[in-house]
Amino acid sequence: MNRIEIENFFKGLQDRITKALEKCDGKASFEEDNWTRAEGGGGRSRVIQNGNVFAKGGVNFSAIWGPAPEKITKALQVNGNEFYATGVSIVIHPQSPMVPIIHMNVRYFEMNDGTWWFGGGIDLTPHYINSEDAVYFHNNLKEVCDRYHSSYYSQFKEWADNYFFIPHRNETRGIGGIFFDRLSEDREKGISKEDRFAFVQDVGNLFAPLYIEIVNRNKEKPYSEAEKKWQSLRRSRYVEFNLVYDKGTKFGLDTNGRTESILMSMPPSANWEYNYSAPEGSREAETTSLLRKGINWVNNK
Repeated sequence: MNRIEIENFFKGLQDRITKALEKCDGKASFEEDNWTRAEGGGGRSRVIQNGNVFAKGGVNFSAIWGPAPEKITKALQVNGNEFYATGVSIVIHPQSPMVPIIHMNVRYFEMNDGTWWFGGGIDLTPHYINSEDAVYFHNNLKEVCDRYHSSYYSQFKEWADNYFFIPHRNETRGIGGIFFDRLSEDREKGISKEDRFAFVQDVGNLFAPLYIEIVNRNKEKPYSEAEKKWQSLRRSRYVEFNLVYDKGTKFGLDTNGRTESILMSMPPSANWEYNYSAPEGSREAETTSLLRKGINWVNNK
């Protein structure tokens, strides 16, 4: 298995997901920008805006290569001087505050010294946390993880809780999901490159049916202006995480990636209200109380 096979899977995944999301929205279509990177490689950025269901979203594919910037080799603690990276990155911001934001990234990285790994993750950020949706989301992730190793879900769920966390707010970005990085060959456990790739493929293929089911459960629910205001406040937390902490954003900027593609994860609008506090006993306060690590959504505890 070589990187061309991996790259072709990611291209096909982008095609399948954008087609499924367009069908779900029923109005808007993705606009595609093809771009090239001077140092090597490029990508296809696809953005949907002003739809029936989706206010703004991106499903991006990239495959880039070339000299590895010193900042990257130091951060990743690798020795080679040439890198290759490919993957698909997705963020969807819905129109309705009853429909959650979702993010997924699946990726492959290698150096010219033979180092390689897979990484990725998928997490859900509801504006209003619905326990039934949270359980459904996490059960589906656990089912995929369990096909490969009994430890995957608990390990990657904890990793997501820690990664998708906003320290300066002392809250998680949403209800988490799974996050994994540097998945390489493990001869002691009998895990090959093909095994790692199969897992990443299954995570990627889960995205469309999982998210569309959650969208369809919630898209027709009525909402008020007050709930739209809350959505805007929650979007601001998303912006804070992505600009301050997200490693993918930092990697893209440090490797001279396409700025518009890197920042497609930003919502179409957001709001920062000084010293806002959700009213006691409100649905907003309930959601805030659940933005914490360690909730066992599979068993709904």
